[in-house]
Amino acid sequence: MITALVQFKLPERMTVEQARAVFASTAPRYLAMQGLVRKHYILSEDGLTAGGVYLWQTRADAERVYDAAWREFIRSKYHTDPVVTYFDTPVMVDNVAGQVVESA
Repeated sequence: MITALVQFKLPERMTVEQARAVFASTAPRYLAMQGLVRKHYILSEDGLTAGGVYLWQTRADAERVYDAAWREFIRSKYHTDPVVTYFDTPVMVDNVAGQVVESA
Protein backbone atom coordinates (compact mmCIF):
# COMPACT_ATOMS: atom_id res chain seq x y z
CA MET A 1 0.00 0.00 0.00
CA ILE A 2 0.97 3.62 -0.51
CA THR A 3 0.11 6.65 1.58
CA ALA A 4 0.02 9.96 -0.22
CA LEU A 5 0.19 13.17 1.75
CA VAL A 6 -1.28 16.04 -0.25
CA GLN A 7 -0.78 19.56 1.08
CA PHE A 8 -1.43 23.03 -0.22
CA LYS A 9 -1.06 26.48 1.29
CA LEU A 10 -4.28 28.45 1.41
CA PRO A 11 -4.39 32.10 0.30
CA GLU A 12 -6.23 32.99 3.52
CA ARG A 13 -7.08 31.33 6.82
CA MET A 14 -9.87 28.74 6.67
CA THR A 15 -11.94 27.85 9.71
CA VAL A 16 -12.85 24.27 10.55
CA GLU A 17 -16.48 25.07 9.68
CA GLN A 18 -15.48 26.44 6.26
CA ALA A 19 -13.21 23.45 5.67
CA ARG A 20 -15.98 21.02 6.58
CA ALA A 21 -18.32 22.62 4.02
CA VAL A 22 -15.72 22.73 1.24
CA PHE A 23 -14.43 19.21 1.91
CA ALA A 24 -17.94 17.74 2.11
CA SER A 25 -18.68 19.25 -1.31
CA THR A 26 -15.74 17.40 -2.90
CA ALA A 27 -15.87 14.14 -0.93
CA PRO A 28 -18.39 12.33 -3.18
CA ARG A 29 -15.96 12.42 -6.11
CA TYR A 30 -13.67 10.04 -4.17
CA LEU A 31 -16.32 7.39 -3.39
CA ALA A 32 -15.64 4.08 -5.16
CA MET A 33 -12.46 5.52 -6.73
CA GLN A 34 -10.33 2.70 -8.11
CA GLY A 35 -7.51 1.80 -5.74
CA LEU A 36 -8.43 4.30 -3.03
CA VAL A 37 -8.77 2.63 0.36
CA ARG A 38 -9.35 5.71 2.50
CA LYS A 39 -9.04 9.49 2.40
CA HIS A 40 -8.75 11.87 5.35
CA TYR A 41 -9.19 15.57 4.66
CA ILE A 42 -6.82 17.69 6.75
CA LEU A 43 -6.59 21.31 7.89
CA SER A 44 -3.68 22.71 9.90
CA GLU A 45 -4.39 24.25 13.28
CA ASP A 46 -3.63 27.72 11.93
CA GLY A 47 -6.04 27.19 9.02
CA LEU A 48 -3.43 28.07 6.41
CA THR A 49 -2.62 24.60 5.06
CA ALA A 50 -5.09 21.99 3.86
CA GLY A 51 -4.96 18.71 1.99
CA GLY A 52 -5.54 15.04 2.45
CA VAL A 53 -3.99 11.80 3.62
CA TYR A 54 -4.82 9.03 1.15
CA LEU A 55 -4.25 5.31 1.46
CA TRP A 56 -3.92 3.68 -1.97
CA GLN A 57 -3.59 0.06 -3.05
CA THR A 58 -0.69 1.04 -5.36
CA ARG A 59 1.28 4.11 -6.36
CA ALA A 60 -0.03 3.69 -9.91
CA ASP A 61 -3.57 4.11 -8.55
CA ALA A 62 -2.55 7.36 -6.88
CA GLU A 63 -0.64 8.70 -9.87
CA ARG A 64 -3.60 8.00 -12.13
CA VAL A 65 -5.66 10.43 -10.00
CA TYR A 66 -3.03 13.12 -9.41
CA ASP A 67 -2.94 14.14 -13.06
CA ALA A 68 -3.05 17.57 -14.74
CA ALA A 69 -6.86 17.76 -14.47
CA TRP A 70 -6.75 17.03 -10.73
CA ARG A 71 -4.03 19.64 -10.20
CA GLU A 72 -6.13 22.18 -12.09
CA PHE A 73 -9.15 21.27 -9.93
CA ILE A 74 -7.08 21.99 -6.80
CA ARG A 75 -5.83 25.27 -8.30
CA SER A 76 -9.35 26.40 -9.19
CA LYS A 77 -10.88 25.34 -5.86
CA TYR A 78 -8.14 26.53 -3.48
CA HIS A 79 -6.08 28.98 -5.61
CA THR A 80 -2.79 27.17 -5.00
CA ASP A 81 -0.71 24.24 -6.26
CA PRO A 82 -0.73 20.94 -4.37
CA VAL A 83 2.39 19.14 -3.14
CA VAL A 84 2.18 15.34 -3.12
CA THR A 85 4.53 13.19 -1.02
CA TYR A 86 4.42 9.39 -1.25
CA PHE A 87 5.18 6.93 1.55
CA ASP A 88 5.35 3.15 1.44
CA THR A 89 2.86 1.74 3.94
CA PRO A 90 4.02 -1.77 4.83
CA VAL A 91 1.87 -2.12 7.98
CA MET A 92 -1.39 -0.48 9.01
CA VAL A 93 -3.18 -0.70 12.38
CA ASP A 94 -6.97 -0.56 12.05
CA ASN A 95 -8.53 -0.16 15.50
CA VAL A 96 -12.07 -0.03 14.09
CA ALA A 97 -11.68 -3.47 12.52
CA GLY A 98 -9.38 -4.62 15.33
CA GLN A 99 -6.64 -5.80 13.02
CA VAL A 100 -3.13 -5.21 11.80
CA VAL A 101 -2.82 -5.25 8.00
CA GLU A 102 0.45 -5.93 6.20
CA SER A 103 0.72 -4.94 2.56
CA ALA A 104 1.95 -7.44 0.02
